[in-house]
Amino acid sequence: MLRSMYSAISGLQAHQARLDVIGNNIANVNTVGYKASRMTFKEIFSQTIKGASAPQGNGGGTNPQQIGLGVAIASIDTLFTRGGAQRTDNPTDLSIDGNGFFIVSNGESILYTRAGNFSFDSNGDLVTPDGYKVLGWMSTDGKTVNTDTGNLVPISLKNWFGMEPSTTTQLEIGGNLNASTGIGQSISYNIIVYDTQGGSHVATITFTRQDPNTWNWSVSSQDPYISSVSVAGSTAITFGADGKIAPNTQATGTLTFNMNTAVTNAQIGPVNIDLSKLTMFSTETDLRELSKNGNEAGSLQSINIDKYGVVSGIYSNGRRQVIGQIALADFQNPMGLEKVGNTMFINTVNSGEPMIGAAGSGTRGSINPGTLEMSNVNLANEFVDMITTQRGFQANAKVITVSDEMLQDLVNMKR
Repeated sequence: MLRSMYSAISGLQAHQARLDVIGNNIANVNTVGYKASRMTFKEIFSQTIKGASAPQGNGGGTNPQQIGLGVAIASIDTLFTRGGAQRTDNPTDLSIDGNGFFIVSNGESILYTRAGNFSFDSNGDLVTPDGYKVLGWMSTDGKTVNTDTGNLVPISLKNWFGMEPSTTTQLEIGGNLNASTGIGQSISYNIIVYDTQGGSHVATITFTRQDPNTWNWSVSSQDPYISSVSVAGSTAITFGADGKIAPNTQATGTLTFNMNTAVTNAQIGPVNIDLSKLTMFSTETDLRELSKNGNEAGSLQSINIDKYGVVSGIYSNGRRQVIGQIALADFQNPMGLEKVGNTMFINTVNSGEPMIGAAGSGTRGSINPGTLEMSNVNLANEFVDMITTQRGFQANAKVITVSDEMLQDLVNMKR
């Protein structure tokens, strides 16, 4: 039988496989986070009819004579070029600008994906459309996230749907006291403090000018829940000629709120007050709270995810808490990852172990909230590859037809 027929059969099989790859790429042209594949060919070993010979005497050397025996699949590669970003404005839709993969779990194994179309389920867990839980680190204090630990856990709102009340213990007031204020005149400023049950109460700080350089301050309250307010520490603030608080002047104190126990058992503070940022310039009085802790109880209203993957909750009391941070993984050889369906990958011995960390650190890219990464399939390239694949298949089929005709001629020679 003719070797050309078997070579052509391998060509048919290889081109059919290539068309399968092209068809899958085109089928996933609109799949979120899909990474296109490409197939390359390699020559199968050749049959040597005559080996090479070295030059001898007056004769020159000869080259080997070989006949190839067909084609085989050299590789089917996954192309990890970045797809375009599609804006959705959905806060849980995420794309990665740069290297990296989201880390998800199906309860049994860890998988990796570029598809960031996530949502929160009824338990408050951040999940994929297939119910895989998105992994990262959770906050323990509502302020920071420890990303140094290697223990990844599901990102969840389960314990963050409400914010407990807390009392005010720190208060910083800054701004300007008008240097044109007359001696003996007073300036008042109202502050709001929170008790241990989250109730808000109004107190008034009164600044009274004693002489050109000195102001006295006191705190009082007409709130029915507060019976009196006392101040521990110096209540005199001295300003220098430059309008700033003079050196060695104590501009701090501790406020003790004595509560009216006939109407409440809640407590406030004690509150450490800092007035060191005050100035006395010849401009209008402008006092403001620079910082303050304490809050009333609140319920979770919305969530926000920033470019570092930090998930924050925004509450009905106007406060914000850090809930957790989404982790990303990068690999030395992403093309070594194995596809397992659902736009998911698993690592292999040739991809290397995952390098896990926060977005924007190391080789990992940043996160774009409110966007999705589209498929990186290039339809123009796929159509061109489809044409060349079709022609290659057609040419190999023609070789089989011609080989058959030659065999037929050989059989007819006996007639």
